[in-house]
Amino acid sequence: MRQTTIDTITLSLAGPVELPLNWIGQEELLQQLLAAWMVIDERDIPFNPRLVGKPGVGKTTLAYAAARRLGRPVYLFQATMDTRPEDLIVTPVIGPGGAIQYAASSLVSAMLAGGVLILDEGNRMSEKSWASLAPLLDDRRYVESVITGLRIPAHRDFRIVVTMNEDASTFELPEYIHSRLQPQLFIDFPEADEELLILRENLPFADDAILRYVVQFLQKAHDRDELYSVRDGINIARYALKMATANGSSPADLLPLAVERVLGDEALRYLS
Repeated sequence: MRQTTIDTITLSLAGPVELPLNWIGQEELLQQLLAAWMVIDERDIPFNPRLVGKPGVGKTTLAYAAARRLGRPVYLFQATMDTRPEDLIVTPVIGPGGAIQYAASSLVSAMLAGGVLILDEGNRMSEKSWASLAPLLDDRRYVESVITGLRIPAHRDFRIVVTMNEDASTFELPEYIHSRLQPQLFIDFPEADEELLILRENLPFADDAILRYVVQFLQKAHDRDELYSVRDGINIARYALKMATANGSSPADLLPLAVERVLGDEALRYLS
């Protein structure tokens, strides 16, 4: 485990993540995110963009793809309603012999390494947790650890992006955080051709007729403003293929059952 020392305090650092994610289509969104992170003058600072959209539209995938395009290490922090300020910064842990050690979060590890932090589902966090990040998200670019008494500055190459779901199980962001998380990039469901490409990328072993059938199902659901996502489509096709392999049936015959098992009876109305 990597470590670093700041003002006599030794921190154990989290490692970057490697995810099997590829962003398909909508190159303009990728370019907009990369532009937000650009620094065009020594007096300039990067934006802290937020990606907003329904669950399953690819917000995390877009963030990861942009980070990889920069060639920087990528770190991921999954926010929850229980996330505390110390979870975001530095947490004390019991080491060998009962000694107190300090573990840097993935956010702080990204700050020190000059990596990219994806703060996933950020609007599930409370205001108290957001308040601990306020100085990081303006031109001060540091966090303070109450646990260690450290002020930790961000490397100049550090970047952050926050993903936010459009659903009811979230907190309202405080206004002072709204102004720090700009620009907002809205991600909608893909068009049919892009959805087909995503399915092909994730299910290269599936017959194209199956994938087209699933895309048709998803597009009908999108037209009715259902929250069914391409992630759901991947799961439907994959489950139909697994069941067909298990019992020697045709995957096409098992698609209705897969839809019912993955999304429930109410989704069957969108089948052709």
